[in-house]
Amino acid sequence: MSLSDPSQKRIYEVLLRLRTRSGDIVPPSAFLPAAERYNLSNAIDRWVVDHTFAWMKQHFQQLDDVDHLAINLSGASLGSHTLLSHIMQQITLHNLPPSMIKFEITETAAISNLRDATLFIKTLSEFGCQFALDDFGSGLSSFAYLKNLPVCTLKIDGMFVKDILNDPIDEAMVKSINDIGHVMGMKTIAEFVENDAIRQRLQDMGVDFAQGYGIGKPAPIDDILQPQCAGDVCNSTVKA
Repeated sequence: MSLSDPSQKRIYEVLLRLRTRSGDIVPPSAFLPAAERYNLSNAIDRWVVDHTFAWMKQHFQQLDDVDHLAINLSGASLGSHTLLSHIMQQITLHNLPPSMIKFEITETAAISNLRDATLFIKTLSEFGCQFALDDFGSGLSSFAYLKNLPVCTLKIDGMFVKDILNDPIDEAMVKSINDIGHVMGMKTIAEFVENDAIRQRLQDMGVDFAQGYGIGKPAPIDDILQPQCAGDVCNSTVKA
């Protein structure tokens, strides 16, 4: 949800859920650690990219009021030149505007793979895609590394956001991240916005966007096609 521009087109983050053989929906915290342990993260990222791009191509005429979709990438993908080439090939194949696609990588993954992350981000940014640094503030050297990562958006870690009404230190952290991001020409998104009071405090601080259950809960990706959430950052789910 835009906190500063009511005319902002809709923005969505694509979230992954696993459907079991019995039909139950499994959250990522239950299967992604195992995927990382068995080196399957790259394959999962590629699956999400391919299915999201194919869905965008199929419904492109119905996405006029959508600004962009955000796709999360794992740290393992940042060093994959094969995936990097594949992403650009698929965007071209499906004739999608690169600006409608934003990739999100966590601050921890970026710092752990700084050289690969910088190359990955720079290449796709020059191609026209957007990048966000997710969970910003969770690392120990956040600001020192930020100057070297060519991202356009900072997502403020929700662990600071959720208690800003009661914890002055958390509020100061959110304010400092927002201020630094703006000085560097970036947009900011606050995660874990669970109610109107938190949203209002963030708006008063000058944070650009809010995301969380107080804005919109995860829903099937086809819900994007419905005329709802105008101007919001909503969550949509791609089910495996």
